[in-house]
Amino acid sequence: MSTQSFAELGVSKDVVRALRAGGVTKPFPVQAQVVPDVLDELDVLVKSPTGSGKTLAFAVPIVELIERDDPKAAALVLAPTRELALQIVEETKPLARARGLNVAAVYGGTGFGAQIAAVRKAHIVVATPGRLEDLIQRGDIRLGEVRIVVLDEADRMLDMGFRPPVDRILREIPEDRQTLFFSATLDGEVGQLANRYTHDAVRHEYKPAADRTGRTDHQFVAVRHEEKLDTLVEHLGAGDRGRTLVFVRTKRGADRLVKRLKSRGVVAVAMHGDKTQGQRERALRSFHSGDADTLVATDVAARGIDVDDVTHVINFDAPPDRDAYVHRIGRTARAGRSGVGITYVLGDQVKEVGQIARELRLQREFDGR
Repeated sequence: MSTQSFAELGVSKDVVRALRAGGVTKPFPVQAQVVPDVLDELDVLVKSPTGSGKTLAFAVPIVELIERDDPKAAALVLAPTRELALQIVEETKPLARARGLNVAAVYGGTGFGAQIAAVRKAHIVVATPGRLEDLIQRGDIRLGEVRIVVLDEADRMLDMGFRPPVDRILREIPEDRQTLFFSATLDGEVGQLANRYTHDAVRHEYKPAADRTGRTDHQFVAVRHEEKLDTLVEHLGAGDRGRTLVFVRTKRGADRLVKRLKSRGVVAVAMHGDKTQGQRERALRSFHSGDADTLVATDVAARGIDVDDVTHVINFDAPPDRDAYVHRIGRTARAGRSGVGITYVLGDQVKEVGQIARELRLQREFDGR
């Protein structure tokens, strides 16, 4: 946490009160870095990992900069997934409410009616690029009054192929806007886009200190295919286990594994792209509340999920590459807590997973499997 208070950063009493009601009393380091510059109406480029508190780094100053009588859709937040969009809305709503502002979420997989009604009243719109383009083309939203635009997890938006719609959306927004660009990396194409989308931006890079990063116990477990379920049930029965993410390769595999776990007395829920929005929201609520402490997910479905207190990540199906391993295992050991990352290794996967371990300097852990 920062030694400064939100009030010292220039945040109003109403918003400070709303933050405190939500259990937030001191800004995280990335918030302390970014909030003053956004309040000064500067463009910012922020390199910060998931779980560092970046949502409030833009949500807090946005609700301060927008007034109740401003035109609707004064601020736009673009996010790569509906899960992330909904989480941003959930964190922003109490702050917006404290200043008489409305927030709306725009995402695919559900009907237009309710979203259009909410957008027409919203000062702040949080949207996935595809559904937002749909509303633009239908004439249900206009972006000519947007003063502040946020690109959250911009690197993932590129990974998911959203650059063309993002380019088209930004062309709809006045050029004299304030642009806030958040990404886990600012290298390569992401960095080029960051410079293209912003003007004289202030750059911030937040690297969690060792005591904030926590320690991950990396384990590689040699298993035969017919032993994987038994091994998973054994790991899920460990006494020190809390919320656990289990990664699988396919959507069908996620559903099948949840059923197999249920037959063994383990309560789990699945998250993948074929689930309806209602099913995905119920699964996340169940996982957040602890009603189901095991979430079985595919890589794509897990993008944007930011759940605290994940003690274990289990790669039931081995990750395809180094980046996938880092993305999966990075869901644990946050905010100074320790975590466990377990990867099951079949006989024909030894070479590929061993290469991932070598690239991440985990050869000793891999050799001890």
